[in-house]
Amino acid sequence: MIFHIIPKYQFRVPVYADCVSPDVFDGKKLDEILELRVWEGNKNRLLSDLFSVKYEENAESDGLTISLRGDFSKVRRVGAGMSKGKIIVNGDVGMHLGEKMKGGEITVNGNADSWSGGGMEGGRIEIKGSAGDFIGAPYRGSIEGMKNGIIIVHGDAGREVGCSMRGGLIKIYGSVKHFVGISMRDGTILVRGDCAGKAGAEMLGGRIIICGYIPSILPTFTIDSIRPNVDVNGEKIPGPFYRFLGDIADNGEGKLFVSKSKNPHLSVYEKHLL
Repeated sequence: MIFHIIPKYQFRVPVYADCVSPDVFDGKKLDEILELRVWEGNKNRLLSDLFSVKYEENAESDGLTISLRGDFSKVRRVGAGMSKGKIIVNGDVGMHLGEKMKGGEITVNGNADSWSGGGMEGGRIEIKGSAGDFIGAPYRGSIEGMKNGIIIVHGDAGREVGCSMRGGLIKIYGSVKHFVGISMRDGTILVRGDCAGKAGAEMLGGRIIICGYIPSILPTFTIDSIRPNVDVNGEKIPGPFYRFLGDIADNGEGKLFVSKSKNPHLSVYEKHLL
């Protein structure tokens, strides 16, 4: 079964719609779904006040699917806590997509705002465009970052990708801004593009792989070796890569892999290799 959701008008303030989830829709009739509550700014609304919702049976659909079409860039917490089913966004979507998601799939055929997959525990999020800051990260003041699951961003991403990450995999096919993997404890972050810098600050564990250019390595990382490639879930990422260990300022045991060919300025570290 597929539910089609379209905004009735252009939203001017944030809309909090964590009820837009296969877990919430499952077992409900259309009339019940239309009466679910959302917040438009500081006003509590019915889902039907803001969105047109249509339902269709589809023999080819595997489980429950929610299809969003239009501008959802101000709509937050879509798919929060979901554990099953699929959400397909044909357009842009707002903050906190798939927050604390436990299972299922979310596909965004557009861009996503900050905190996508925040505190994620399972499932898969794929963003065909770019994403904002704090991918997989927790709210400020919390250390409970992404624990499991997969987040894939085909475009660029912002600051602090994988902040406080504890497990799972984040793949960014474009470039990232500063502090990728800050306070990371476990898991893997793969950046196919460039990094603005300060990768792995306060890193305690896990792996960061940067295939593009990075202007410098934090002084609290020490070079360990040069590796011909890196294995990411069975996929061999060709190198060679400089491998750094850190963040030693926090007694960290994280591994930072940086492309050798894209960063000739880092050759000065080679004299420290045995």
